[in-house]
Amino acid sequence: MNERLNLLDRWRLRFGWPPRILLVMGLCLASFSPAVRAQNASLAIKVDQVGYPLNDPKIAFVSTAAQSFAVRRMPDGAVVYRGRLTPPQADANTGDRVQVADFSALHKAGKYYIEIPGVGRSWTFTVGANVYDHAFYLAMRAFYGQRCGMAVNLGSEFPGYSHPACHTHGEFHPSSGRSGERDNLGGWHDAGDYGRYMVNSGATTGTLLWAWELFGTKLGSVRLNIPESGNGTPDILNEIRWNLEWMLKMQDSDGGAWFKQTSTHFSGFVAPEDDNLPSEVIGTGSPPYKSTCATADLAAVAAIAARVYRPFDAAFAARNLEVARRAWAWTEKYPNVTFKNPTGILTGEYGDPNCQDERLWAAAELWRTTGGAAYNDFFLRNYSGYLATLDSPPAENWSSLAPMALQAYALAKQKGSDAKVIAAIRERCVTAARAISTRTRDNPYRVSMQAKDYVWGSNGVAALYGMDLLIANIFHPDPDSVNAARDNLHYLLGRNTFSLSWVTRVGENAVKHPHHRPSGDGKLELPWPGLLAGGPNAGRQDAVLAALPTSLPPAKDYADEMASYASNEVAINWQASLVFLLAGELE
Repeated sequence: MNERLNLLDRWRLRFGWPPRILLVMGLCLASFSPAVRAQNASLAIKVDQVGYPLNDPKIAFVSTAAQSFAVRRMPDGAVVYRGRLTPPQADANTGDRVQVADFSALHKAGKYYIEIPGVGRSWTFTVGANVYDHAFYLAMRAFYGQRCGMAVNLGSEFPGYSHPACHTHGEFHPSSGRSGERDNLGGWHDAGDYGRYMVNSGATTGTLLWAWELFGTKLGSVRLNIPESGNGTPDILNEIRWNLEWMLKMQDSDGGAWFKQTSTHFSGFVAPEDDNLPSEVIGTGSPPYKSTCATADLAAVAAIAARVYRPFDAAFAARNLEVARRAWAWTEKYPNVTFKNPTGILTGEYGDPNCQDERLWAAAELWRTTGGAAYNDFFLRNYSGYLATLDSPPAENWSSLAPMALQAYALAKQKGSDAKVIAAIRERCVTAARAISTRTRDNPYRVSMQAKDYVWGSNGVAALYGMDLLIANIFHPDPDSVNAARDNLHYLLGRNTFSLSWVTRVGENAVKHPHHRPSGDGKLELPWPGLLAGGPNAGRQDAVLAALPTSLPPAKDYADEMASYASNEVAINWQASLVFLLAGELE
């Protein structure tokens, strides 16, 4: 649909027609216009538009009847490989009949495309070493583009992608139990809006810190070209620190953490510096005004930071440890103070009725960092009821942190950890990974997704499958887990029913209209780079998706439309899962 919507976008800009009318017209065009059919012919060939590692499996998919394929070299078009397509296999999630083009035998580095007689050619892709390096760079650098409270400039690589400092004035909302100004500069804009939310920052920052802990040998030399580059700290940790500093500021003097810092309602589609709504620290609206979920997330993330930053900035690491301990103590006093939007607050609620999984994660991370017996005891008393969460990743990882809690304990190297508990967690993770790997291998599109997974942020679910597979591989090395994780990455980078890279500016046919205010303020032709769009969503919670034919299967409930916040918004938590997955695939 992406090529069709590009044409419709021009009509929208010229005539001001609403998305519902444009979508209907686009469907008609797809049925009757030879020119549009010709444009869409290449969409029947699905490749990873970034590429394939030299010695790994190399598979493309075709969703129209054909017999053979050729791999041609760029730029001269020379044929380097010929093959036969497999018989078609029906895919219930897309409605496609999928054929496989397997060119794993191609081991010569270069740029290529696939050509199929009577169908057309694919997008260009690379075969070689280090094929995911630039995708990782853009995906991680996208967090720099999300910085709040400072001037941002992507430089000569992306001229014009810059903005002055935004949201520089902070104040307390009455729901916080305080009044007056509050210095809460920093953090990342959470998603397509300009809010900052502790619970989503918790899952996001924890995931990125884990990427460093597990894959740091591959990430330490990656330069992100951010203001802190060259200061002696790896750039991934420099970028994470920008958000972490904001999280630390959200802690009150009693150890609890306020829930979010947003305006009372969402701004229009304006640039960050043009959003003049007050940036307010928002609490629960009644004593103790702070949230247990937010505070436990802070405790977990600060505990990880205390060990990660110690070699680079011992004072900052010590500060994080003190924050983590005080936050934990607050959750002991207030074990389940939940959050709902106070009256008059219309920004993201991130509602979660139970904060015990957040507390479990905090206990596991504090145990890993300190070896404190109280943290170990809490974990061992409470972990068993959450083991089933390891069987499949949750749709929303910010509200379901038990898998990270259990994995954290199983990754611990603390003397005194319960070896039987670690073995049970690892066995559960490995068993789940084997089942997911088998399911992925049997799926016509070689993706781990099931029908139930096409929810808000489904691309984040795909990345989470990859993340869990890579963690299971640490517990028990298995090439099948690694291959299945990479298959999910292939899906995100173009090997899907839309032949669309869901990461902006990555690949020749990438998402162009994400629900992202800096990209949709009318000043830029293309979106900010490196951002993962939400993906197909059978829930259809916006008008654009509601206008799609009701007969569409779940994996096709998507529109590359700015107005489709339910399928095309960006968000830092699934962005972090993408970064983790890419980090694990770096060579």
